[in-house]
Order: sequence, then C-alpha cells, then structure tokens
Amino acid sequence: MNNNQYTGLGFRKDFAEDLITSEVLKPSFIEMAPENWIGMGGYWKKQLDKAAEKFPITCHGLSLSIGSPDELDVEFVKQVKKFLKQYNVKIYSEHLSYSKCDNAHLYDLLPIPFRKDAVKHIVERIKTVQDILEQPLVLENVSYYTPVAAEMKEHEFISAIVNESGCNMLLDINNVYVNSFNHKYDTKEFLHKLPLDKVAYIHMAGHEQVSDTLIIDTHGQAVIDPVFELFEYAIDLVKPVPVLLERDFNIPELSELQGELTRMDNIISKKWQNKHVAA
Repeated sequence: MNNNQYTGLGFRKDFAEDLITSEVLKPSFIEMAPENWIGMGGYWKKQLDKAAEKFPITCHGLSLSIGSPDELDVEFVKQVKKFLKQYNVKIYSEHLSYSKCDNAHLYDLLPIPFRKDAVKHIVERIKTVQDILEQPLVLENVSYYTPVAAEMKEHEFISAIVNESGCNMLLDINNVYVNSFNHKYDTKEFLHKLPLDKVAYIHMAGHEQVSDTLIIDTHGQAVIDPVFELFEYAIDLVKPVPVLLERDFNIPELSELQGELTRMDNIISKKWQNKHVAA
C-alpha cells in the first residue's frame, strides 16, 4: 500500500501494463469487474496476477442485475465468490439497477421503479447474494434520466433497500451531481437523506453536459470542479472508506490521471488525516 491510503483506479486492459510498471501512476488499490476476468487465462491472467501482487483489489460488477425480474443467477454469484476469495477482495459492489430481462442481456444499466414492491423484490435478492458470498454486498446509487412509475423519492428508495437488506452503500458522487442537475434537486440536501452510516466505498468520475438541461454520466471525461467540491462536502459526512476514480474510455496521459488521484487525496487528507482504510 502506498502512502496514499485511500484513492484507487479502475484496472483496464487499455493501460494495464502501464499501471503495473508505472512510476507516474500510483493508486493505492485497483478495481475491476469480476465478470471480465473470471476464467481468464494466458497473457491477461498473468497481468492480473502481477497486478494482484502489487495492489489490493476491489470489485465492481456489471452483470448481477439485482433489480431484474428474472431469476437470480446463483451460479454466477458462486463464481464471483470464488474470484473474490482467490484475490482476497473485501469489497464487491454492484449497481442498484438491472441489465437483464427475459434472459436478454441489455448491455446497459436500467433504472428500477422507485416502488415498495421493487424494494421488497430487491431486498430478498440482496439477502440471497449476501448469504452466498458470506460478505455484504455494496450497492451504488445510479444515474437515471427519467423516473419510472415512481411512488417514492430516490433517497427513500435507496434508504429502504440498504436498511432492510443489511447491505452497504457505494456513494457515487458524480451520480448525485448528475441526477441533481437533471432532476432539479439540491445535492447537499439529498446527501443528508441517504444512509451515510452504511457507506463502504465512494466513486468519483467525469461526465458530459450535452445541453442546458441534460448531463450524461460517461466516465470518459475529467472530474469537474463542482464534483470535487461535492466530494469534499460528502467525505465530511462519512467514515474513511476507499475512493475510486472511474475512467472507462478517452484515457488521458497517466500523469493526468495521477493528478486527479492526487487532488482527491489532498482533499481527503484534510478530513481523514491519520486514519486508514483496508481496500
């Protein structure tokens, strides 16, 4: 673990070798989607093992589809469990959304209706997943562009699921900012209504503003100043946890990525000084 105890970066094949060998880019941990690496052999398995020797690993999944009406894929969850144990992964997070319906993979993260019946459905599925994994699931507040048949507020929906299931929360700062812009609510008021005592992980990312009324969560741009400002406000409200910088495409120079990590860590050092997290 580097002196930087808090900030990590997604492990992507685009710059995997550079990340392993770089003297410029120095995250304290790396994150990966387990389904992209489960069963991997050959060159990429060797790269993964090299990375695991150098960095602690967290996992952020894409395929659990916790809100899907389909049956839970128990065999997939068991494969994830094996992967987590193999690489000593303490945090497995997923999205509070769904990506499968009628056995079709939709290759997108779709919003779940903010409804009581959806809460009940998801809570049962979370408990099953946690029983199999033998560790808490960590769920992310997601960006969405239109509410679907909502009968609850977003914060009520998130809080009900977290509190009733016993899972933990991944607080995505950029998603709070994006949703607040698109749906016209106050970011700080929203944060205070979340179950912040259950936050176990934080994500930071960039986005693209496509019009005066719409921001798209892309993970393909640098983090903007207002998101950094919201991050500084938010970390004063939660216990020290790992913080991940997401950059999925349009990858800049490694020094630019390190600059964002350093800025995050400088903010953190003012709030969480002399405390440590286990990634």
